[in-house]
Amino acid sequence: MGEPSGVDLARVALRAAKEQARARGDAARQKKQARRGGLRSGARADGRDPLPLGAAINRLITERGWETPAAVGGVMGRWPQIVGPDLARHCVPVSYQDDAGDPAADRVLTVRCDSTAWATQLRLLAPQLVARLNEDLGHGTVRLIKVQGPGTGPRRYGSLRAPGSKGPGDTYG
Repeated sequence: MGEPSGVDLARVALRAAKEQARARGDAARQKKQARRGGLRSGARADGRDPLPLGAAINRLITERGWETPAAVGGVMGRWPQIVGPDLARHCVPVSYQDDAGDPAADRVLTVRCDSTAWATQLRLLAPQLVARLNEDLGHGTVRLIKVQGPGTGPRRYGSLRAPGSKGPGDTYG
């Protein structure tokens, strides 16, 4: 093919002139908006338009980096479906610890049981439960399940404590 003809050159020149005019118009529009005090509402969608509540919450979760805690919170709400009704009656998730800044940090789900027997049962089921949770949440979301037995608060040691007694923390007997 030879050199471009006059018609082809005219098309190229027209396209370049349109792009330059568009760029000048955009720059003038931005300058005008800046003088008026910023962007104004218009017919076109922009980032200031109202969003449905679900979309706004999802955007907030994504912007703040709360995806994993939100997913774990969802698991806490579906706990009976995940572990089964028997285990859910006696063991409840209490907290999720994740140091997002440290990728090597343990991601620990703490679960409290209402008796030492159920705590032992949950410790035996912990590896299967970690695998099940990671299927739902994504690989590596939960690395460890910390099981707590029944709690009555901090133990007090004082002059009125009887030596040798376990206190109110034991559930056997």
